[in-house]
Amino acid sequence: MTPPSRTEAPGTAPGPAAGAPPILLRAGRSVLSARMPALAVAALLVVTVAASAVLQPNFFSAYSMTAGFATFLPLATIAAAQTIVVLAGGIDLSLGTIVTLSAAVSVVLMDGDDSRLPLALAAGLATGAACGLVNGLVVAGLRLQPIVATFATSSIFGGAALLVLPKPGGEASPALTETFRMVVALYVPVPAVLLVLLWVAWRVLRRHRFGQYLYAVGGGADAAYTSAVPVSAVRVFSYTAGGLVAALAGVALLADSGAGDPTLGTELTLGSIAALVIGGTRLRGGVGGVGGALVGAIVLSLIQGLVFFAGVPTDAREFVYGCIIIAAIALAGLLTARGARRPALAGGPR
Repeated sequence: MTPPSRTEAPGTAPGPAAGAPPILLRAGRSVLSARMPALAVAALLVVTVAASAVLQPNFFSAYSMTAGFATFLPLATIAAAQTIVVLAGGIDLSLGTIVTLSAAVSVVLMDGDDSRLPLALAAGLATGAACGLVNGLVVAGLRLQPIVATFATSSIFGGAALLVLPKPGGEASPALTETFRMVVALYVPVPAVLLVLLWVAWRVLRRHRFGQYLYAVGGGADAAYTSAVPVSAVRVFSYTAGGLVAALAGVALLADSGAGDPTLGTELTLGSIAALVIGGTRLRGGVGGVGGALVGAIVLSLIQGLVFFAGVPTDAREFVYGCIIIAAIALAGLLTARGARRPALAGGPR
């Protein structure tokens, strides 16, 4: 007996073919959702660069590029440091004073002598790492809230900077300042090369086990602990690495200014948080990356320059700058939240 044949409705494709368009549609939406934060950051960068080029006819000259990247680098570096901490679920309000203390230690040891440069740089970097280690031990060991603990240590590190360098002074090594202002090839200044090297170092860390642990702990400390991730060690590592990278920002400020200042980097802390949010990093941790924070820092610096070159009255500059930053953070935060709704997403711009 012949089994009854299944009839297909006219114009209806077989099962798999009928399911293909929705699958492709969902896949397209998934890719768009994952790339949304990166696209938003890229769009902000393009807009700010284009506007800067319009308002500054010599924007792409060798001198302007060197001065621009020398301005970008300290904020971008401390934003990278803050991102490493935030990815693991923390936050560090002392990074600005770590920058100041590290620069103060370096400039006092350097004292304008090229022969002391290696020792001074090593001491400055060690100071930053030690400050970060203290933060990590206080947060992970004493179980204090990061925002409260690092607010307190910020006063300690700032006071130490005043003890090391009570007033502006000291002289950076001529070799340091001259190298920092060099142009390597065509229009590529040394600060731009250092920015790229910072991103490359992050990509290396991102592929390392501890780089993956940062995302795991920031995404969910309890789940990471049950997966045998050393949560406390990762948190201590994040603060120590953040302090070390912040010390690099101190070296950049010292190389750019040529002299020390006990309040050199105190204003960079809030800028670092704004830059990483614009760059697509979620303040709750687990989503984002240093690449986006670097771009966010450049966008912030460009916006500040735009407010100046647009001829905004002096009394209104801070107000206009703040409004633009709020708009940029709101846009980036909205798109980052949209991209982070998918559980499998490992973290926006990297």
